[in-house]
Amino acid sequence: MKTDFNFSNLLGTVYRKGNLVYTEDGNTLLSPVGNRVTVFDLVNNKSHTLPFAHRTNIARIALHPQGQLLLTVDEQGHAILSHFTRRVVLYHFSLKGAVSALVFSPNGRFFAVALGRKIEVWKTPSTPGSIKGDEEGGGLEFAPFVRYRTYVGHHDTVQNIEWSSDGRFFLSASKDLTARIWSLDPEEGFTPTVLAGHRTAVHAAWFSYDQETIYTISKDGALFQWRYLPPPDVDPDALTADDERWRIDERHYFFQDHAHLTSAAFHASSKLLVTGFSNGIFMLHELPSFSDIHKLSISSSTIDTVSVNKSGEWLAFGSSAQGQLLVWEWQSESYILKQQGHFDNLNSLTYSPSGDRIITCADDGKIKVWDAASGFCVVTFTEHTSGVTACEFARRGNVLFTASLDGSVRAFDLIRYRCFRTFTAPKRLSFSSIAADPSGEVVAAGSLDDFDVHIWSVQTGQLLDALSGHEGPISSLSFAPNGGTLISGSWDRTVRLWSVFQRTQTSEPLQLQADVLAVVVRPDSKQIAVSTLDGQLTFWSLTSGSQESGLDGRRDASGGRKATDRRLAANVAGTKSFNTIAYSADGTVLLASGNSKYICLYAVETGVLLRKFTVSVNLSLDGTQEFLNSKLLTEAGPQALLDQSGEASDLEDRMDTTLPGSKRGDAGTRKAAPEVRVPSVAFSSTGRAFCAASTEGLLIYSLDSAVTFDPFDLDIDVTPASTLKTLQQGKWLQALIMAFRLSAPKLLRQVFISIPVTDIDLVVRDVPDVYLERLLRFVAVEADASPHFQLNLIWIEALLRLHGRVLKERQGEFAEVVRLVQRAVGRLQGEIMRMTERNERAVEFLLAQPKAGAEVQVKAIGNGHAATNGHANGGAYGHDVDDEMSDGSGEAEWIGLD
Repeated sequence: MKTDFNFSNLLGTVYRKGNLVYTEDGNTLLSPVGNRVTVFDLVNNKSHTLPFAHRTNIARIALHPQGQLLLTVDEQGHAILSHFTRRVVLYHFSLKGAVSALVFSPNGRFFAVALGRKIEVWKTPSTPGSIKGDEEGGGLEFAPFVRYRTYVGHHDTVQNIEWSSDGRFFLSASKDLTARIWSLDPEEGFTPTVLAGHRTAVHAAWFSYDQETIYTISKDGALFQWRYLPPPDVDPDALTADDERWRIDERHYFFQDHAHLTSAAFHASSKLLVTGFSNGIFMLHELPSFSDIHKLSISSSTIDTVSVNKSGEWLAFGSSAQGQLLVWEWQSESYILKQQGHFDNLNSLTYSPSGDRIITCADDGKIKVWDAASGFCVVTFTEHTSGVTACEFARRGNVLFTASLDGSVRAFDLIRYRCFRTFTAPKRLSFSSIAADPSGEVVAAGSLDDFDVHIWSVQTGQLLDALSGHEGPISSLSFAPNGGTLISGSWDRTVRLWSVFQRTQTSEPLQLQADVLAVVVRPDSKQIAVSTLDGQLTFWSLTSGSQESGLDGRRDASGGRKATDRRLAANVAGTKSFNTIAYSADGTVLLASGNSKYICLYAVETGVLLRKFTVSVNLSLDGTQEFLNSKLLTEAGPQALLDQSGEASDLEDRMDTTLPGSKRGDAGTRKAAPEVRVPSVAFSSTGRAFCAASTEGLLIYSLDSAVTFDPFDLDIDVTPASTLKTLQQGKWLQALIMAFRLSAPKLLRQVFISIPVTDIDLVVRDVPDVYLERLLRFVAVEADASPHFQLNLIWIEALLRLHGRVLKERQGEFAEVVRLVQRAVGRLQGEIMRMTERNERAVEFLLAQPKAGAEVQVKAIGNGHAATNGHANGGAYGHDVDDEMSDGSGEAEWIGLD
């Protein structure tokens, strides 16, 4: 089995903090999720996460106007410049400070960044395609980041930067109650201007489309309109050039009681102003008239960021408190995208039997169904009233079983998306583990509060039995895939095998040396894997009940030192065991994870550690470092454990509005960063991917995570002449792709027909995935139009045989073209069947003719030598002819034959 899994996607989290950015065409949205960036394709309904990761959470992102360069900056000021389309990191650089605003200039030659009270303008690194109008394109530089100019003058943090449309000036808005106008280069007659008049911090400032008006908006909801005007009480005849300056022309106010403005965006071409407030309300206004268009509430928490695409049709809102991401089309008043991740710790996950759905459950009481191909949440179940601890799929059918701390086990129908059964115990229990019979007839659940295993009938919902025998809490349950045997693990250091469908409920105990944490059965129902508290993984035979092998995973599992740990990472006891284990589909490898940042992949037969995956390098999480930084150790203790919210500059950030007892845990503990852990892992049914529930979200590792880019995006000369020359050289694949790049039907058909039949398999095998859809579409059209029946069928057969897995996994993307191929094959089948029927009738007609033909031949030859040969070669045949000849008159028989 292949084990070269790589990070593929991040699900379960759609927005954490920072700003949202649209691409130039407005069809794709970029959202920072922790220390990564997720890209949402709003047209094709797909999402993917970029492969690189920062060391802390991302604070600001900016996309180059040409759409090729992506600049991301984390909370510590470390910047990563990456190629957006190829998903490759180009440069790392440190801005040496926390960044509060980041934006590229309209021509892409510069980018401005706000570092506290000062503003720095940097030259954009010259990479191919980074500068608009540069035909040759720049090369890679040794020192790519060059500071162009530094601007000082603000007395508090700069919150927003906005460029003018020509790129000569830019506006800055600051917490010092002012906005300022700056010029990129010295301009004759221009001096930096201060726009003062607001009573609270200025949140943003924008130029109008004609650059004759400036709009500034403050935290208290005051919108000021500035124009370059003379004093209102001066005689027009006595005006001089020095009398005119930027003055407040109009004032508008948002009257939101007990709420303040938290985000705002302005679309200059459509004059649309979008504002978001701390009470979850957003408003749309048209400027300069300030006419109200919309006022809607999308959340009960603060709207942290607002973004508008280039056409001004789609509005994107992000709320970090609830982890919400919304894209709203304001003209039709409809949602384009509405996603929300779990806002509490993930507890368990499972793959659907088909492998196209992933189910997650968390402490927030929600169960979410994720589409593995698109990365979006399909449905959310909220029936449970407390944290959901475990979930399990019935192997037959679309039934999902979940266990919760609210004392219930529920069954969900994933076709109608409803809960159709609720199972409860005679006494109040908090269930922590669950197992479903492969046939889907019974479901079993265990609790940490009780020592019995409860079994219910799915059809009736009645409690069938409570299996007693364990002397400690039940930690894990699993049914054998062949049915009939239930395996339970307990903290009493035993694993018991139950025959639930036999008359006598007997159990066979397997004794271990430590508390059992997880139990799983191999897919062939011949082996059990058990994880214990001492870090041991043991493998037992299910039929004989004897131990087959074992391995020590303490060194592999341990890793990461928390801020509260008094010992080194290698000596901490809490991370030296695996809380969850999972077999692959073929049973050859085993995944194991626990309370550390590592996921281990073992070979079952040899016990060798094959791979070790690090789920996160985010220093914003506790437990990702092997060694703590001594610089962060203060007299009051580790700096990460200190609650510094009381020193915030804003009043609402200093206030603690939480109710006593509303948070779990000890109310006297200090606020700390969330700890990195992996509570659950699962393999897909195909064995080509596995997912892991971590603190950051749902991580998917896949064998097919290679970026599908067009190799001919590189600088090559693609012309019809070069394509024909390549075709003459026998480079079939290169010629075919060059013809696709040119989109010339005649040239493409010529290349298609010129490829030898013996090389079709080789060409199809190496076709890049980005051209697969276009090649399928072309072959389907050719099958409808051209007379080359066999050639087209050979191409179709090779495409489906060599790329069938890709078509199956990405069936939503290839659905239309597959239907075209299916229709073409159906038409070919119909034509061949009709031709066969016609040929069959013709053959039948011809087969019915030999007697008449032979008779005519015999009559034509008469009584010559041939007739004699006819008698000699087949007597019966000759007699038949004689009999027929004797029936008629001799004259009539010889007319016209002499």
